[in-house]
Amino acid sequence: MPPRSSPTVRQQRLGAELRKLREASGMPAREAGALLGGNQAQISHLESGRWGISAERVRRLASFYSAGDSALIDALCDMAEERHKGWWEEYRGVLPQGFLDVAELEHHARRILSLQSLTIPGIFQTVDYARTIFGGALPPLPQTELDARVEQRVRRRILFDRATPPPFEGVINEAALRMGYGGRAVVRSQLAYLLEVAEWPSVTIRVLPFTTEEFIGSAQSVLYADGPVPQLDTVQLDSAYGPGFLDAEAQLSKYRAVFQAARRASLSPAASRELIHSIAKEM
Repeated sequence: MPPRSSPTVRQQRLGAELRKLREASGMPAREAGALLGGNQAQISHLESGRWGISAERVRRLASFYSAGDSALIDALCDMAEERHKGWWEEYRGVLPQGFLDVAELEHHARRILSLQSLTIPGIFQTVDYARTIFGGALPPLPQTELDARVEQRVRRRILFDRATPPPFEGVINEAALRMGYGGRAVVRSQLAYLLEVAEWPSVTIRVLPFTTEEFIGSAQSVLYADGPVPQLDTVQLDSAYGPGFLDAEAQLSKYRAVFQAARRASLSPAASRELIHSIAKEM
């Protein structure tokens, strides 16, 4: 079987976690490959996500490495056994890989935290609002890709159609609520939808008001996704070049602290809804 040419972020993560286990054991890749009946190149392909791996082989490697965290090993086995293709795969070859990776991250998350400085969380954007955001891309997007980006963004919220959707907590800077993207009618409609979303049982929306006296140390859009075990948590950051993904413990710890600070500085959910309603009336 030829190696994957473009492994997904999730496939790369499985390989990276296997590499961490091997490196913690002190075993060279050459030796690990030999224990699997292969060579160093085989381990390299597995650890880069370019080759798939069975749950049985994950457990064999964990045994070779004397890895004792059974919860982590079970979670890695579950990742290895994933064979279904999610709805986002319909956009492969149509949209940049990062769009698919974000949807897959949300799909597997046990909980989602979102911190937004200048826009409404992507998963809750209306069609007109999302079209305005993507319509501002430089250089301008071809119409077919623009349409696909908007469609895929709106489809991400099928996550909340589940019987038990993952809890979602969003902290939104007041500036994002007041930005006039698309004009007053578009913003009014977007804020009305955000108020509707804020009433969903699994969703908590908080506003970071202009009156706060605290500085929250992130001007980026940040999404923090809880994995099945803390070691598999992931941070996703937006940038002009597409989404970036972080998973080192030092990085995860930093962004957990950022979210804790944002919660402390933000309004309660009820007061947040009142402020959103007030801003919508001003539009």
